[in-house]
Amino acid sequence: MLVNFALVRATDVVLDPDELEPREGDFAEPDDPGLLDAVDVWAEDVLDRFPDSPVPPVATEIIAVRDLDLVDEDKWSQALSLLSQPPLRDAIVQTVRVLLPDGTHEVVRPYTAWWLRGNPVLDGRRPAGLRAAGGDPLLRGLYEEADATGFEDEQVLRALGVRTSVAALLDEPGGAAELLDRLADPEREVTDAQLHALYGALAELDPEQVTLPDELRAVIDGRVEVVDAADAVVCDSPDLLPFTAGVPLLPVRPSRAADLAELFQVRRLSESVTGQVTSEGTEHDVPDSVRVLLGPRTPSSYLEHEELVVDGVEIDWRLTDDGVLHAATLEGVAAGLSWAAGQWPRRFEVAALLEDPSRTEELARDRWFD
Repeated sequence: MLVNFALVRATDVVLDPDELEPREGDFAEPDDPGLLDAVDVWAEDVLDRFPDSPVPPVATEIIAVRDLDLVDEDKWSQALSLLSQPPLRDAIVQTVRVLLPDGTHEVVRPYTAWWLRGNPVLDGRRPAGLRAAGGDPLLRGLYEEADATGFEDEQVLRALGVRTSVAALLDEPGGAAELLDRLADPEREVTDAQLHALYGALAELDPEQVTLPDELRAVIDGRVEVVDAADAVVCDSPDLLPFTAGVPLLPVRPSRAADLAELFQVRRLSESVTGQVTSEGTEHDVPDSVRVLLGPRTPSSYLEHEELVVDGVEIDWRLTDDGVLHAATLEGVAAGLSWAAGQWPRRFEVAALLEDPSRTEELARDRWFD
């Protein structure tokens, strides 16, 4: 009975699957990669990453755990605890450097991590594509959860393909494609708040590194649904929300709206609605207390409308392309001024100040704790 694992350490290993067989002899040699279970399949997976060549690439050093196939299926919890400790841990988390025939180097997933990913070693399931229970809540619903109690080394979990966070997922090759595939699966539940955060993370990626998806998850009239990507619109203007009935919206924070639209090659809401004001308004100065609250980008005035009509629809407020704020309600003035000043979270405070200017000192004191 094995009470611990043995390591194979080998250098300059030619990645020829046909040659990776155990050496002949009475005793196992510690530098014999042929002792590793299914090492020829691992080598084939590595070769699939590179162009065909008559000369096979060479792994400059392999550190791998042998006899993984001998572990009893009921003992994997204890086995993973052993594997996550030095020196065995290095065999999981350290990538393998491969010398290609043209003299360049690439790094590939180590044998041990590859083997563990493909076998039911975590909670009775293959770890790749599972979410660690207690991991990033933004991935909840998109991945099945696995109990990793007692085996919580995040770097090891990542090496095994267990999803621990959105950032770690997007940092992996193919991570963005995997996330988008799961978002496009209508059987996986996602909330609008969750979607807002996920699109914010995706918007930070280089568009050259992301394949355009055919389908996206969007919010339609408050429901989260899967839609054709070509129909989706990035929601970038709160004053235009009254025009979005039946429109598939991609929610994201304002600073990332243009990036998300470029990433998915879709329109923004501000590009999809004319937003032309056809009613007449009366100019009013913005109170000094509001300008102090919102800062230097606050408009000096706004146009008050009895009824604000935009593209034939009556709405509360509209900030036009020329920077003029039109509003028909106190809440609309507060929202429009806050949006124009880049202080959207302050809109309710501005509304309180507009409704009762005597609260200026009280609200200013409350901002000590921002």
